Parts: sequence; C-alpha cells; structure tokens
Amino acid sequence: MNFYRFLHLAAAFCLLPVLAHAQAQQPQTPEQREKQLLEYIDKEVHRLSDLLELEYWQEFYVDSTLTHDYKAMTEELESLSKAKVENTDLYMAVQDKWMEQIDRTYQRYFTPEQWQKYWKTGGRRAQQARDKRKK
Repeated sequence: MNFYRFLHLAAAFCLLPVLAHAQAQQPQTPEQREKQLLEYIDKEVHRLSDLLELEYWQEFYVDSTLTHDYKAMTEELESLSKAKVENTDLYMAVQDKWMEQIDRTYQRYFTPEQWQKYWKTGGRRAQQARDKRKK
C-alpha cells in the first residue's frame, strides 16, 4: 500500500506544473492556496511519521522542512507561471531542485534505518527519475 501512496505522491508532484498553470487560470485566493498547501504538508508529515515511526522532534523537522521548501518551490513555480513560461522542463527542474533539497534535509535527521526505509519505499525511485530528467 505504501508503494501506491508513493505513486500517488509522485503523480501529484509531476502534475504541479500543470496545476500551477491551471491555478493561474482559476483565481484562487492566497488563503485558499495556503490552506491547500498546509493540508498537503500535514498529510505528508503523518504519512512519513506512520511509515518511519518518527519521533516528535523528527515530525517537527519534517513539517518545518516541507513548509519552507514547498512554499519556496510554489513561489518559484508561480513566478514561472506569471512570466508565462510554457516550457514544462523548467517547471520540472524547479520541482526537482526542491525535492532534492528535501531529501538532503531528511537524510540529516532520519536515523540510518529510517533513511533506508524512506529510500526503499520511494525515495530512490524519485531520485532516479530526477537523475533521468537531468540527462
């Protein structure tokens, strides 16, 4: 089941550029976007906590990391959208940059066992997909 959750999340990340463009078409208030992002972050923190049996302080770091990095990624994607950039490769490059940053941060405060479990349940596949896109 965790593999299917990962696939769902990977698909969601791949759709971010499309969603960012669609959101530019549909006016959404900043409060609605913020609420949507925070709900997603909360679900991801709970998923990782359940999967990796995180300590309370690790949950805090996961939440802080995702809040900072997703907001930064969203801002970058929105700036591309506002500039009317149509090249989806640029959107994917922004996404990949921030996802790699998140992985580097996770590795710093996950135990070796937690990191291996994270890596085996989707982290490695996501990194391989990013590496493939770079080439």
